Amino acid sequence: MRRVSAMHRIRDIIRYMGDDPSREGLIETPMRVTKMWDEMFKGYNANKKPVITTFNNGKDGITYDQMICDTGIFYSHCEHHMVPFFGKYWFAYVPSSKGKLLGLSKVARVVDYESARLQVQERLTQDIISTLFKALIEGTNEVPLGLGIVLEAEHLCKTMRGVKKPGKMRTAQLMGTFKTDASAREEFLDWVNSCR
Repeated sequence: MRRVSAMHRIRDIIRYMGDDPSREGLIETPMRVTKMWDEMFKGYNANKKPVITTFNNGKDGITYDQMICDTGIFYSHCEHHMVPFFGKYWFAYVPSSKGKLLGLSKVARVVDYESARLQVQERLTQDIISTLFKALIEGTNEVPLGLGIVLEAEHLCKTMRGVKKPGKMRTAQLMGTFKTDASAREEFLDWVNSCR
């Protein structure tokens, strides 16, 4: 029922834009758009939230307490104009020697899930770190020594409308040693800048 209602509204939007939703190329567009929204906005569906696999540090005979890094791309939508913003992320953490390690593919899954809502980049940065931090401390009193993420994105609400100027926005969220220790922060940010 929800999808049928959305498809009617999309037809109204097509009319508002000045086109005819009954013309050949647009007949199936409302159905395609709602299916696309189900995929692109899965972040509103709690059933799609990724399970974050963690491992006890040292359990398999290897204890790791140095920086572990991951990088990738993300796509989201601006909550102000509902157009995309997209770019790269750089994530790193320093696990506690008695804490947990993340399954590395889970970082990308969390980024994808948290990005799949109407967002602002500042909140998205915080949402990703918060979700990963909770996974690392679940069932333990051990807090990771450091946790950080940098997002850099082009916002189409700036590039293709309004001021129509290219440019990228960069946000960061740092915890633990990445926030309090200048040398750890420098190591993390040097890595970020070397991967750009």
